[in-house]
Amino acid sequence: MPQTNLAQAIEATNDAGSAYDTNVKFLLADRQILARILKYTISEFSDMEIPEIMGSIGDDIEIGMRPIEPGLSNLGQVKKSDTEDNVPGEGKIFYDIRFSAYHLKEKIKFLLNIEAQRSADPQKLGYHLENRILFYLSRMISAQKQTEFFHSDYDSIKRVRSIWICLNDEEDGDSIEEISLARKDIFGKRKNPYSTDLMKGIIVNIRNRENVEGSQNVLISMLENLLLQNDIEKKKRILTEQYGMIMTTELEGRIQTMCNLSENIKEKGIEEGIEKGIEKGIKKGIEEGIEKERLNAIGRMLKVNVPKEQILSFGYTEEEFAKVESMMCVNV
Repeated sequence: MPQTNLAQAIEATNDAGSAYDTNVKFLLADRQILARILKYTISEFSDMEIPEIMGSIGDDIEIGMRPIEPGLSNLGQVKKSDTEDNVPGEGKIFYDIRFSAYHLKEKIKFLLNIEAQRSADPQKLGYHLENRILFYLSRMISAQKQTEFFHSDYDSIKRVRSIWICLNDEEDGDSIEEISLARKDIFGKRKNPYSTDLMKGIIVNIRNRENVEGSQNVLISMLENLLLQNDIEKKKRILTEQYGMIMTTELEGRIQTMCNLSENIKEKGIEEGIEKGIEKGIKKGIEEGIEKERLNAIGRMLKVNVPKEQILSFGYTEEEFAKVESMMCVNV
């Protein structure tokens, strides 16, 4: 029996933390979830019903650096494609999720990208996330030449949206921010100025804490229940009863896998932390156990030639990457 695309991704990373990140992407790429993300982050879709938005999503959903297999139903992912964006002279980008959607009434095509981030803290990332978002948006525009528009037909450039789902440790850290081009008059007034809404970045901050009061925002509340609750039966009940989702075999399987991986991550960190804690203190031991798992994960990905950009997109830092790279060079 052939492996599912999720099983292949988990086997490739061979690490609970990396597999968890991969599974989160597969969850977010479910049509039911994508439709809700579009409805509550992109104004053009806000008045549309969820089934209508699901129908507007193109058959080109791409996840991670691995192409995906055909979906099992019209609620799952479809079409095999690659997420690598390689513009000559500009380097490569590996998007977490990218796809297209069509607003039939307004006859607008959107090119979309969704990224899952463990943190938006510049101290942890080593850069400001807003700058990375602007870079992604720019690449999504420039990559359209000779695909969406040709020669000097710049009016045929499609609208791009880059949506970032970020974990926030603050109790009141639930928020949605928008980054866009702003037009203002410096001198005089121009009649009927042309719209400049080709590119927009959206940051959705969800809270990475337990026992916090539910968010007043529908999308954030749904994402927090989807990604952060560990009890699978409770999770399925909430998603079904409160958010009207249909528990397909695909969606339920991904939720089960994510819950199992989440528990494995906790157990591994605690077990190694307790062992180290005998000599160095429980807190320090736990931290060292988690650090070891992260470094081992980077090492395993480097051995199978996963690009640096892709590894960093999983939430690992430049410092961690450099440390593992140095260790591997010493051991050669």
